[in-house]
Amino acid sequence: MGLLAYAAQRDLSVESLCHLSNVTMEELQSSHQPLSPKQVNDLWLNALHLSKDKLFGLHFGESLQLSALGVVGDIIKSSETVGKALLIAASLTHLITSDFILEVKQEEETFSVIFIPAMPEGQSSPAAIQMLDLLMVFVIHELDGLILKKIKPLSVSYARQIDDVVEYERVMRCRPVVNRDTCITFEKKYWNEPIITANYEMQSILLQKVAMLKNPAEKKALKNRIYNYLLENSYLGLVSLEDIASNFNISTRTLQRKLKEEGINFQQLADEARMVLAINYLKAGSYPVKEISYMLGYNELSAFTRTFKRWTGITPALYQKNQS
Repeated sequence: MGLLAYAAQRDLSVESLCHLSNVTMEELQSSHQPLSPKQVNDLWLNALHLSKDKLFGLHFGESLQLSALGVVGDIIKSSETVGKALLIAASLTHLITSDFILEVKQEEETFSVIFIPAMPEGQSSPAAIQMLDLLMVFVIHELDGLILKKIKPLSVSYARQIDDVVEYERVMRCRPVVNRDTCITFEKKYWNEPIITANYEMQSILLQKVAMLKNPAEKKALKNRIYNYLLENSYLGLVSLEDIASNFNISTRTLQRKLKEEGINFQQLADEARMVLAINYLKAGSYPVKEISYMLGYNELSAFTRTFKRWTGITPALYQKNQS
């Protein structure tokens, strides 16, 4: 369902995608009738075909930020540290896919998440490659959500050649290399870092809020689709114009031109999305304003305060106080 939602966001025909993959909505909505491996494989293949995006899985994973964090909150809310949370999440990989097993390995100064194909040919099929990209991006976003920081891996390696190294580097925050194992390695300092457990309740509220805030994505209304994407993906910082263009598989120049034709520019959309998120974060509960500023990607509370005052005429602290 998440894949289909992302396909719709990319302006792909969900009906065509399902029809080509021999999938019905009844099958998708039924918990008693899971899709067959062939249907799942066909969904990936047809998504690649319709989107003309050979990195569809990578971009799909990138678009899962807030949704992914909600899942993480449900799965590992009993964990106290990043390390324990990763071990639990790795043991539950089979709930997402049967193609890969995750192994968490500790070294003296680092720890790694290793992605092991369940079958010898598991890394060669197009669908498996897309799922692997999705899982790898998911792990990075998971760590972001645990400690309210954007974490940069020490290294990312693949057991296969990478065609578009620059795009993988942008999404993975680290230039990938070819190695025997497919894995992501992080600094050991994060392993025992306490999880911000209070954040799970907030994530749940934010997921509900975002669903209500989204604009209907009418056909050809690129501004609405980008606005919705910004709402869903501006966790720990606003998505850049370059990131949006890559995820929609168009150039930045084309994106700017199309938005201009719809009477708006990217900065206006970004500013509106950030303002709406800020207001709804403040309304969501009595969460510290400083934490909310971090969630919006501000490194300094003073910068958030100045911007919010420009939007509303009052400080975020006073706005939150008036809501209580």
